[in-house]
Amino acid sequence: MKALVCNTPGEFSYINKEIPSVEDGMVLLKMRRLGICGTDYHAFEGTQPFFEYPRILGHEIAAEVIEVGAGLNFKTGDLVTISPYFYCGTCIACRSGRTNCCVKIKVFGVHIDGAMQEYITVPASAIVSGEGLTVDELALVEPLAIGAHGVGLAQLNKGDHVVILGAGPIGLGTIAFAKISGAEVIVIDVNDNRLSFCSERFGITHTINPLKTDALAQLSKITNGEMAKVVIDCTGNLKAINNAFTFLAHTGKFIMIGLQKGNIEVVHPEFHKREAVLMSSRNALPNDFAYVIDCIRKGSIKPTDFITHNVPFSEVKEKFNHLLNANESLIKALINFDE
Repeated sequence: MKALVCNTPGEFSYINKEIPSVEDGMVLLKMRRLGICGTDYHAFEGTQPFFEYPRILGHEIAAEVIEVGAGLNFKTGDLVTISPYFYCGTCIACRSGRTNCCVKIKVFGVHIDGAMQEYITVPASAIVSGEGLTVDELALVEPLAIGAHGVGLAQLNKGDHVVILGAGPIGLGTIAFAKISGAEVIVIDVNDNRLSFCSERFGITHTINPLKTDALAQLSKITNGEMAKVVIDCTGNLKAINNAFTFLAHTGKFIMIGLQKGNIEVVHPEFHKREAVLMSSRNALPNDFAYVIDCIRKGSIKPTDFITHNVPFSEVKEKFNHLLNANESLIKALINFDE
């Protein structure tokens, strides 16, 4: 089988590997679709934290069951996705049910080799049934679960003003679930194409491009001077994060889904007087995956609306740079293994 390896930042190569054998407790999957996410782009650029090379990237999976270990209930031909956060089950986070931030976590395609290969084996415990979903929908379950998890942490109430920074794939999922919660969503992004997408596909009334208007003044006007009850960052951009503390209402909550390497700067008196909460949102939990799949089945979210690019697996090495720089047109790219 073929695999695509990121050897060093900026360098991919195809290699030949043996199809992995199936051990007890494991499932052999044939890849059908793979979403390309910010983590993959950042790894290729050399800006992803917690990363070592060489690495096979990819963790947004739609796959077909080929073979299962002894005693497992999956059937050959089942379409599935996976929860790609392999956890120890014994650390302080796991013991409290927070397996998404396990002390010894191994994220598929980040800490260990991932899914940019034709076949993979994963623990049966990671399998998420995709009954009723298409392969394109399944490939977007994991990134949508990340957005759902962040929105869950926000504990939004109907009518709350929530600012979402960044309208990339993670941001769009976050926007969708914030809308489902009944919150008043305000989207800030420097890409007018993505802001238009939010208005047209999600009916977002308030979008702000901070390169073209005073975002703080605009937000104050929208919220009648109260500012945002919740700010959720989906950019991983240090400047955007640091600037957004001024968007918080008193008693507000700032949730960071995006990740970057720099130091966050907070003006302590401004943050303190708000009695604000600063919280990170990492990965997702099983209930987030279940919630996303339920929303897809009900039609309250349509993940295929996000897909703008579809690349055959054999052409990923050649076209990855183009995707990386397709800022105006790219929303979500899928790798297609059905060549």
